[in-house]
Amino acid sequence: MIKRRKTRTIKAGRILIGSSAPIVIQSMTKVPTVDIARCVRQINQLVGAGCRLVRIAVPTRADTAAFAKIVQKVSVPLIADIHFSAERAIEAIEAGAAKIRLNPGNIKNRENIIRIIDAAKMHKTAVRIGVNEASIRDLKMQDVPPQKRTALMLKEIKKYVRLFENRGFTQLVLSAKSSDCLRTIEINRLISKTFDYPIHLGLTHAGLPEDAQIPSAIAMGTLLSEGIGDTIRVSAAGDPVIETNMSKEILTALGLYERQAPELIVCPTCARAEIDVVRLARRVKKILVGIDKPLRIAVMGCIVNGPGEAADADLAVCAAKNKAFIYKSGKKIAVVAENKIIPALLKELQKL
Repeated sequence: MIKRRKTRTIKAGRILIGSSAPIVIQSMTKVPTVDIARCVRQINQLVGAGCRLVRIAVPTRADTAAFAKIVQKVSVPLIADIHFSAERAIEAIEAGAAKIRLNPGNIKNRENIIRIIDAAKMHKTAVRIGVNEASIRDLKMQDVPPQKRTALMLKEIKKYVRLFENRGFTQLVLSAKSSDCLRTIEINRLISKTFDYPIHLGLTHAGLPEDAQIPSAIAMGTLLSEGIGDTIRVSAAGDPVIETNMSKEILTALGLYERQAPELIVCPTCARAEIDVVRLARRVKKILVGIDKPLRIAVMGCIVNGPGEAADADLAVCAAKNKAFIYKSGKKIAVVAENKIIPALLKELQKL
């Protein structure tokens, strides 16, 4: 069992963030904020998929005005994503943001930062100080050796945190992101040793979903396995529900999220297989859609690993030539012809 790093606990609306609370999955809307109906619809989809916090970009005054209306129409606390404007930050806070995200690389004026801090304190709004490697503009990052970039990000965070703490504000979440796996791991390890605030994990600009999945799992999985991380977001181009599902899979693989849908175990196949295991597994996967129970289903193609996986599964198929053995909770319950495998599984699934 993973022992999580001990942190302070902060509140974003009704959501607790920190080591005393479950890790929070979040994502971000990807439709125009001023299109209130579409935005609300996407937020509801994300909540249905498992998001407990949703972030919304508010780059213009029209966006913060829309944000105020969206807050009233959804059940989940919202985060306002702020980059260049202190005015947008204050507007979002006053509009009901449970949390705002500030990027130290983009808002540097001390007086503006203090105005934001005072507004957040007044409205009990949490703040994420989130630095991206690509947004540090004091130096051209391409001129900074990779081994020094994490130190530069940590320096930016320290300056911001000091300002907030000097103003008596500690409802903070910290994050530092890079598109590079190893630098993301390194900077978050440094943050975890330097501060006791909760940490938000993410790998920025990770790519299309099929390209983002592995590097995101490596970066976040490594940190989470070390107990680092209190909220997470997989960043992938496209449908944010896919991001949410990938976040759930990462957490589930580490035992940090309770599986709510079937898990399909499939043997990799080899020359011992006497049936098209992949085709069979895809057919089994289709019949599992819509089942909301944490079942373990195995599809195996030979006698070497089949019985062992069957013993550890709620329901298993050990396929042979022209037939298959059906196991339930490790006990062989039937032998069926190849063309009867799916009907037999459906029958048993209905009993689970």
